[in-house]
Amino acid sequence: MAMLKKLPLSSFVLTLVISCFTLVNSCDVDDDCQIIDTGDQDTTQVVDTTTTPYSNTKMDGISFVSPPNEFEEFHFGHIDSIAANWMAISPFAFSSSNTSPGVQFNPNFQWWGETEEGVNTTIDYCRGRNMKIMLKPQVWIPSGGWVGHYNPGIEAGWQTWEEQYRDYIMIFVNIAIERDVEVFCVGTEYKIAAVEREPFWRQLIADIRAIYDGELVYASNWDHYQNIAFWDELDYIGVDSYFPLVDAVTPTVEEIDAAWPPVKQQLADFSNQHGKQILFCEFGYMSIDHGAWQNWENEGNQANLNVNMVAQRNAFESFFKNIWEEDWFAGGFIWKWYHDHPNAGGPTHKEYTPQNKLAEKVIKQWYTE
Repeated sequence: MAMLKKLPLSSFVLTLVISCFTLVNSCDVDDDCQIIDTGDQDTTQVVDTTTTPYSNTKMDGISFVSPPNEFEEFHFGHIDSIAANWMAISPFAFSSSNTSPGVQFNPNFQWWGETEEGVNTTIDYCRGRNMKIMLKPQVWIPSGGWVGHYNPGIEAGWQTWEEQYRDYIMIFVNIAIERDVEVFCVGTEYKIAAVEREPFWRQLIADIRAIYDGELVYASNWDHYQNIAFWDELDYIGVDSYFPLVDAVTPTVEEIDAAWPPVKQQLADFSNQHGKQILFCEFGYMSIDHGAWQNWENEGNQANLNVNMVAQRNAFESFFKNIWEEDWFAGGFIWKWYHDHPNAGGPTHKEYTPQNKLAEKVIKQWYTE
């Protein structure tokens, strides 16, 4: 600016006006630009403001267990016990084993809540309470199998799986379209299939995008979200959050707090890298000893572990303290919630639902704020 100081005042003003005019017109008419006065004559900046900041509104959700039989709407009144405003509805299909080709979805043998009639009725009940919905069809493998290990091995087997999985998913895409469902989950925890069959997933997502206007997510397992290559096709990075945090019988909130920072940093960095929020498509803790540790191991070892309501409560309290208000975090769906609330969960129950347990009050406090 030394040369400007030597100019007459009139020349200086003219130069400044021309500079400002040029600066303003350097923005495209379709761009959102903002001129920032930094207080220093040489550091006036043009800033691109097209990036929309993440919403502070979280998906405060529950994962609904589709019941075997029809139920009445009054059962949903109990959702007030945790003040949830979102529900994940999961009509399950089945594969016979970790290696059997194909996906079976037969309305004649499904639980009522998993049929098209049951899903539509559940949506009706949600809408009656002004709840928003994530429709999350997913595949279950009985007898100790898991879709994360699913691998039919040969190309013919994969092609059978792709064809049948697509047919199954599109049944519920059409329901999502008809019922204006807000979020649709295209798949859950397919560790091998999500990597080995990436072109299939990209085509499936593109086909859904062509007909469905809602948002899309894929639910990766907690230890696999960094291996998914098609996040660029989706609106959220989906994680089923079962991170092992503290190996203690009854971990304190403070002990669990101390375990979150490295996990939290990895999630924040990954969100920033992809420019998308992370949605916990499932999260929760068993009401059992070591409930903040490896719950997938606890599931098969319940007979040897004690009921522990405090461990579950502390795990939820630490989760909300450390994760809930992060900008990169879109919200989540608690695993899981049964329709018959008075008979669900309770003081002797070891599994995930927080119903009629100490954790209920913690969840309601955070879902209400």
